This record gives sequence, C-alpha cells and structure tokens, in this order.
Amino acid sequence: MLVDDHAMVRRGLSAFLQVFDDLELAGEAANGDEAIQLCDRLLPDVVLMDLAMPDMDGVTATRIIRRRFPSVQVLALTSFTEEKLIQNALQAGAIGYLLKDVTAEELAQAIRAADSGRATISPKVVQAMVHAATQPPAPGHDLTKRERTVLNLMVDGLNNTEIAAKLVVSPSTIKSHVSHILRKLDVASRTEAVALAVRHHLVD
Repeated sequence: MLVDDHAMVRRGLSAFLQVFDDLELAGEAANGDEAIQLCDRLLPDVVLMDLAMPDMDGVTATRIIRRRFPSVQVLALTSFTEEKLIQNALQAGAIGYLLKDVTAEELAQAIRAADSGRATISPKVVQAMVHAATQPPAPGHDLTKRERTVLNLMVDGLNNTEIAAKLVVSPSTIKSHVSHILRKLDVASRTEAVALAVRHHLVD
C-alpha cells in the first residue's frame, strides 16, 4: 500500500512497481488517517509510508498501524535524513527507512525484505545516523529541570539571593545549583554560563 500526500508521487511509485510481477498494489492513501482506515480494510503485507503529511504524519500512522495490525510491515519512504525523524520512525515500528531517490529495483527488494521481516536502511540514512552518533552531546544536555530554571533566572540578571527568594529556597541551595551549572557547561563564570545559554538557546 502507498501512503503519500502527493498524487504524482503515488502515481510514479505505482508505475515503478507495476513492472514487478510478484508485487501487487493493494491501495493508496493521502495521509496517515486514511492509511489506518485502509489497513483495517485491506490488511496489506507492506506499507510504503511518507513521513511528512498533513492531518496525521507518517510516524504517528506507523505507530498506530504497527500496534493495531502487527502483521503489516511499514517502510518509511521520505526525502528527509534528520536524525530525530529517523529515530522516531524506527521507534514507531518502521522496518526500514528509504529515501525517495531509491531505484525501482532497490525499492522492490526493500518491499520483499520487509515482507520477510528483514530491515532495509538507505546508505545515506545509515551515514546520517553514524554521524549523529559520533557528535559530542550538545552543551547543557545534562542540566536538570531545576538547574535550567536557575539558569533562566541567571540570564534574567538575578543574583543568588534574588533567585533564592523567587524559588523560595536558601541562597546556599542556589549557590550549589550555580556551581553544578558551571561545571556541566564547562565554564568558569556566571557571565560565561549566561553567554553560552543564550548562544545555544538553553533557556526560554
């Protein structure tokens, strides 16, 4: 089954796949909601799922389809290689992640593999995942919720006593929070911490 909000893309994919005798197009949907309803009616073996669609996106649809119809495999077919989108699609239950520059033969092979329960990931997607995995973590990734609140107030220009009064805690507690914040951000002063927080959008 094909799921894509662009009719021309669906038409092109359909023409792509008609040349393979062992593949049969069960149906087409223009968004995630339609895809779920069609799955209920048709129970296809494999769904080719676009991810960026109106009304209901492909990740949400994939999660629901995999939960309601565990025999249906979902192959993400998109133009995007953002790490978060890849992670979300795979965590939602997609068995593969392909880019729309895939050849007809590669797409057919991926559909057959999905039907057999085997994953197919586009080489460019693997490269993006490896690149993301080898990047250093973003500054402030390990700040607690309270430390982010304190950092926010530091950016607002409040000193420890003023922050303590606002959060109804002792100044020594705030001093401890500030010390943790400086260590986690790997900076030597409040001024550096504030500058880094603004530069990396760590505060609201």
